[in-house]
Amino acid sequence: MSKVNIVFWSQSGNTESMANAVGAGVTEAGKEANVVFVGDASIDDLKNAKAFALGCPAMGAEVLEEAEMEPFVASLEGFVSGKTIGLFGSYGWGDGQWMRDWVDRMTAAGATVVNGEGVMCQEAPDGAAEEACKDLGKALAAAI
Repeated sequence: MSKVNIVFWSQSGNTESMANAVGAGVTEAGKEANVVFVGDASIDDLKNAKAFALGCPAMGAEVLEEAEMEPFVASLEGFVSGKTIGLFGSYGWGDGQWMRDWVDRMTAAGATVVNGEGVMCQEAPDGAAEEACKDLGKALAAAI
């Protein structure tokens, strides 16, 4: 299979922009990108994938969005061992603790997180953040 699933949740559109940049990196690397909002994502697609990406902004006290993304991520923890995962998201304040917690959580579940850390940006992604997202997509494409 030469498709990389990129599942995201976004309120302001910043994390959605990052998801599209990850998808662009996958496409530039010659693979197919499937960029999908978490509410439309299939757990089965991720169970059968060697690599995929998850994106969510920091919410509240630096946590994942609680209504859709948190339950989705919790449902993944049982089968991510051995998979390569890219994590990304934007934040408005704080220092990225939600991303460090997310990386630790996926690593503890047995996943390999690309570069050992997530891609973050404050507010809307700038040129450097877009390039980091494209690089993440290229790394995921190389992992499948």
